Formats: sequence, structure tokens, C-alpha cells
Amino acid sequence: MKVLATRQHGVVTRWQLASLGFGVKAIETALGEGRLSPVHEEVFAVGHTRVSQKGYWWAAVLAYGPDAVLSHQSAAALWGLRRRRSGPIHVTATLGRQGVRRRRGIWIHRCKLRVEETAVHEGIPATTVARTIFDLAEVAPYDEVKRAAEAADRRHLLRLRELEMVCVCGRGRRALRPVRRLLLELGAPVEGRSPLEIRFAEFIREHRLPPLPQNVEVLGHEVDALWPEAKLIVELDSWEFHGDRAAFERDRARDTKLLIAGYRTIRVTHRRLDREANQLAAEIRQLLAA
Repeated sequence: MKVLATRQHGVVTRWQLASLGFGVKAIETALGEGRLSPVHEEVFAVGHTRVSQKGYWWAAVLAYGPDAVLSHQSAAALWGLRRRRSGPIHVTATLGRQGVRRRRGIWIHRCKLRVEETAVHEGIPATTVARTIFDLAEVAPYDEVKRAAEAADRRHLLRLRELEMVCVCGRGRRALRPVRRLLLELGAPVEGRSPLEIRFAEFIREHRLPPLPQNVEVLGHEVDALWPEAKLIVELDSWEFHGDRAAFERDRARDTKLLIAGYRTIRVTHRRLDREANQLAAEIRQLLAA
């Protein structure tokens, strides 16, 4: 029991105790002797009455079953995107009829989350940073949402591609308008761009490379991205859009024409962004310096 309680910041549930072999009488005896202290219905603190903030977060999650996660303002505090404040703990869970009852000190949000929208941070199940920012946009002013996104960026936790995907899957939600505004202000590509374009924009931010316009015209040709002063063109190579021999030949002929005019072209693939990002960033810096 102590091992489990330590892993969960000092709290356990009745069903967890039962799975460890504690019967009803043993649990009631422990409660009577003060070795267990109620935090929520069926959730107890082990061996103490002083529960930490993380313990209260864990207890709130445990109170609503195995699919519950910390969310909204509470998840933002857990990730370090905002200060911890007094008020109810926010939890998101998929609830049947048995889970509708509200518990004191907990604000329950009923929603079925995608697996990609949940994570474990500091041992506590919670929404991902992207989903947390999206949920925050439904209940907080825009300035607060933007500050949270900036805090995530400073901590290298902001993934614009993930935030864009949350928007794609969250059609009709009130958060869409402020999050779309946030994405535009952060320089993220709008919906309709390819996953490779979204990933490249994220790569530029993560590696602190100079911002650059995307989908611009150079000598009558539209290129994926361009650093104008360095005359450095970036073409994003995806087999989905450049998977035939004719397209391959046209691209190379265009590269030669642009090279004669003084424009250098580098080609970036999903593989390089995912597996060789640091090397690619270093190469781009050398090209820009040259």
C-alpha cells in the first residue's frame, strides 16, 4: 500500500486497496485508527492528513475512475503554464450514469479524449500541453491563454502541430476562434497546409531559426519557403505530392534555373525533420551565414 501511495503522492482508492487484498473490515479499521483519511468518497490519504497539491490533483483524478485526467486550469498549473490558484480542481473524464455525481472541490468536464491528447506528467494523468491550451481557451480570457502558450514555448513544451491537430478534431468548439488566432500570432500554418509544412514551421520555432515566409513566388515559380536576404529556398519533399518521375524532373530543372539566378535550394523531408533535426538546423545556419 505504501508503494502505491508514494507513487500517487500519498493517496489511494478503495478499489485499489481491495485489489491489494484489503477487505472491507480492514479498510474500516484503518479509517478508525487514522491510518487512512478520507479525501473524497472512496479516496483516502495514507498515513497522514496533510495532502500536497499534487496529492489533491491525484485524488481528484482517482475520484472519477481510470479514464479521468487532470485538465483545464489544473493541468496548466501542473505543466507550469500558469500559477497555482485556489478554486476547484478541473478533471476531464468519460462518464456513465454512475459518474455524474459531482464531488466537492472538483469541476468535472465530460468529454471523450483521444489517446494523443493525454499524457502523464510528474506521475499524474493529464491532458497534453496542446489539449490543455485548447481547453483553457474555452474558459479563460485570450490574454491568459496566450501567456500559457508563451510559457509552454519557453519550457520547450509547445508543439504547434499538436495544437493544430486538436483544432482539427475540435470542430464546433468555442475554443477554435481564440486558438486559431493564437496559431496565427505564433506564425503557425493555418488549416489546409500539409502535415510536412506544419512540422517544418514547428522545426523553425524549436531551433530558433529566423522566421521565413512560406509559399512565395520566385522567378515565376512558387516555392515552399524562402529566406529572401540569403536567397535560400526550402522545398519540402513529400512523396505524397512529388511521387512521380515527371514531378521529380520538373523540380530538378527548376532548381537549376533558380541556382543560375543565385538562389540555393535545400530539400527537407519528414525523415530529416524527425531523425536529423539538429544536423539540419546546423546546416541551415551555415548556409544563412554564408
